[in-house]
Amino acid sequence: MNIQIKRVYDAPEESDGTRILVDRLWPRGIKKETLQLDDWAKVLAPSTEARKAFAHKAENFGEFKGRYEAELDQSAEAHEYVSTLAASNPPVVTLLYAAKDPQVNHAIVLKGWLERQVGDAESCD
Repeated sequence: MNIQIKRVYDAPEESDGTRILVDRLWPRGIKKETLQLDDWAKVLAPSTEARKAFAHKAENFGEFKGRYEAELDQSAEAHEYVSTLAASNPPVVTLLYAAKDPQVNHAIVLKGWLERQVGDAESCD
């Protein structure tokens, strides 16, 4: 499974494969009818507390990354989502996020975490 990330404001492409919104809040300025997505995985989004502490500031990213990965590791719902996703085995998954900074956002952390989880699941087969 190839996992990639993309801003929700970027045009959808056929190469996106399965498109999953990974923000807890609906992105500003986008109508639900116009955003082409396959799922909205709120369960994979960082908690409100983690998001607010991060405040999308680069200097907070290291601490945020650790906190967010710990939240994901401890979430039975997140692990269940990954199991379901891995079982459906889409060739490409695009994680959609609304943050402005393409280098400092939760989707980068989530992508790495998902790749580790899917890799672990595949090694158990």
